[in-house]
Amino acid sequence: MEAFLASVEGRAFAMARYATRNEDDAMEMVQEAMTKFVAHYAKKPEAEWKPLFYRSLKNLLIDWSRRESFRSGFRGFFGLSRTDAEAGEPERPDPIQSAPDLCGLTPEQAASDGDFMRDLRRALERLSPRQRQVFFLRAWEELSVTETATAMECSEGAVKTHYFRALEALRGELGERWP
Repeated sequence: MEAFLASVEGRAFAMARYATRNEDDAMEMVQEAMTKFVAHYAKKPEAEWKPLFYRSLKNLLIDWSRRESFRSGFRGFFGLSRTDAEAGEPERPDPIQSAPDLCGLTPEQAASDGDFMRDLRRALERLSPRQRQVFFLRAWEELSVTETATAMECSEGAVKTHYFRALEALRGELGERWP
């Protein structure tokens, strides 16, 4: 069980970070998803763990999004806002940008890759939450259509549609740089 949780932790954190746009909230979501997963699904067959874990994470992110939507409406009513700068928190480096370069790229290649990653992050942020989630589960986690549908609690047709639309949107924004 520990090896499984360690294997999904990094990608789950990245998914949650894109959804929450806040590292602390993202870490809290991943930890809570792991706790709920262990409590509810530890006795399930190991082959079912990945979709069930991502279902737990998805449900927590939906709940967080609903609460945050309510809170932002409430804050808006009173003319308040929530930003890290206003809260006095220092800006944190992007984990993708701060990763060590293991490829030995030239400065020109590194700059080009950095521009691509910045543009990819922006394109991912512009996807709908469901498209982004399907993209992460299918492309990053390499879940099958059936496993993704199980994780997202939707039909396989919906998974295919959201994935197709996500890829089309990313191709449209990134053009010929899209692999």
